[in-house]
Amino acid sequence: MPKLKNLAPPLAAAVTCALLLPTLAPAKLTEVGLIEHTTPETVPSCPGNPCLAVSRTTGFQLQVDTTTNPLKVPRDGTVVAWTVTLSKPTSSQITFFNEHEGGAASAQLAVLAPKTKAKPKTTTKPSGATKSASTHGTTKTPAKKPVVEAEPTEYTLVAASPVVQLEPYFGETAEFPLETTMKVQAGDVIALTVPTWAPALALGFGKTTGWRASRPKSGCAETSVQTAHLKVGVNRPYACVYHEARLTYSATLISTP
Repeated sequence: MPKLKNLAPPLAAAVTCALLLPTLAPAKLTEVGLIEHTTPETVPSCPGNPCLAVSRTTGFQLQVDTTTNPLKVPRDGTVVAWTVTLSKPTSSQITFFNEHEGGAASAQLAVLAPKTKAKPKTTTKPSGATKSASTHGTTKTPAKKPVVEAEPTEYTLVAASPVVQLEPYFGETAEFPLETTMKVQAGDVIALTVPTWAPALALGFGKTTGWRASRPKSGCAETSVQTAHLKVGVNRPYACVYHEARLTYSATLISTP
């Protein structure tokens, strides 16, 4: 995803205030989840065929090639904005998703705290992106590949931003300053919640790239069932890992060492 440009006034003000902290505690600005260069380039699908969208779930990236845990919060601080890169589906694709995924495209940022840690084990799950999201267009049956599970598989929703309607931003990289910022702790995870659908999924990566979703182990293929993590303070299983795809979002963190 590209770097943030032209910060909106509320965010710029927040950054300015943070940078005026005493020199003993200098502020640090981090774009959590930003990886400037990837192979292939991170470009969300649609209007290509297949056109894939994240649907009715909360998810976060586990790994992008050799970069692990890109959405794990590195230090205590405050999330002041979030950014998402969206593809530009055709009108027929938009109609399809609206009809099958509960309405117009929408998303919000979520802060998760890990609750349990899975014992390292190897299982087999669908690896293709066609099993990780709602699909418009031709699909292929993905080959099964091993998935190594060593990360926490249950998370508590700590905080969530307001839901944003995404259609006005199709084909763009949009940033959303938060009127009410969100406190985070080192080790929290920044996730993307999609109550309906969002064209925010990049394809074409290898099996070392994958993201985790708030679905039970028995429901990894049920991408049209509502599993979005919406209630603060509640735990949910994040048992499904999908390979070969990347969620196209990030969050702006202001923190002090």
